[in-house]
Amino acid sequence: MAYAFRRPWIFPLGALVVIFLAFSLPPYLSLDPSRSRVPQPDTLGVAHYWTLVPHVLFGSVALATAVLQIWPWFRQRHPAWHRRAGRVYVFGGVLPAGLTALVVGAFTPFGPVTRASNVLLALLWLGCTVTGWRRARQRRYADHRRWMIRSFALTASIISNRIWGAIAAVTLAPQLDTTFHGDPMLFAWIVSGFASWLGWTLPLLVSQWWLDRDRRPRGTAPAVPRRRTAASVPQPVAGDR
Repeated sequence: MAYAFRRPWIFPLGALVVIFLAFSLPPYLSLDPSRSRVPQPDTLGVAHYWTLVPHVLFGSVALATAVLQIWPWFRQRHPAWHRRAGRVYVFGGVLPAGLTALVVGAFTPFGPVTRASNVLLALLWLGCTVTGWRRARQRRYADHRRWMIRSFALTASIISNRIWGAIAAVTLAPQLDTTFHGDPMLFAWIVSGFASWLGWTLPLLVSQWWLDRDRRPRGTAPAVPRRRTAASVPQPVAGDR
């Protein structure tokens, strides 16, 4: 059991996910459109909420199972459960959440910058996850791990999105009456665009940096070319002349 504690980051990560879900889920479990934290766009109306609800619920499944999937102790001690949780992550989490994200993102009320980010994020999320699942089916487990780390970074980006949104809102709020001319809609568009792009690009870049770092050999010095000397050059023997 001591091995389970060799990756202490898993416990604060799990706690962060639980806190985030406890805060995010209640408005959508109530099935009351008036409690939605996202304004309903005129193009979809209340249909936007009924697309957002499954996106949030399936995304919560993906976020919760992702924590188990990246836990080394769980993968090594319970490989069968790792595979089962992986199927839930892909088919009960990312795929339905990603498909609904395409609709929610395409009709976001927060402007074209956020719209472009959300749609691109959904496509990358689906692409990384499906590629990782296919690599596992092909028993290419090293590639499977790399693609699923990227998938996890995109899954968890919803948390960093909220963090960057809070930072942007607090930083830009004093400029509401000057830079934003007192327009709360423009303010919301800028904050949302800032958070939506940083929310997933930075985690994805960090995951790629980690994967590139993980591939480098550790504890080995770079090879130094050996200088050829007269003693190291093969000498012809009598039969070669």
